[in-house]
Amino acid sequence: MSLGKTEVEYISRLAAIEVKADEVDEVAAKLSNILDLFAQMQAADTDQVAPMAHPLDQVQRLRVDEITEQNQRDKLQSVAPAVEDHLYLVPQVIE
Repeated sequence: MSLGKTEVEYISRLAAIEVKADEVDEVAAKLSNILDLFAQMQAADTDQVAPMAHPLDQVQRLRVDEITEQNQRDKLQSVAPAVEDHLYLVPQVIE
């Protein structure tokens, strides 16, 4: 796929990137090469390739889902400036 001057100017405007007039041909060639690479990758047959979440065959170690800390709500709220129904009261900041 080959990009022209019009496409490069349009893309640069969308990306808010300044491309000087003398750089347009070079940028067009680089973007065209990138699009060609995408086309090559899309042409690859991946029907027999299983999707993977990680390139290495590893399993995420997970800890047991159990409570390991004691509930300290009453202790922590005892030093709070204002508490009501086990909720912290804070000053209104938005009117």
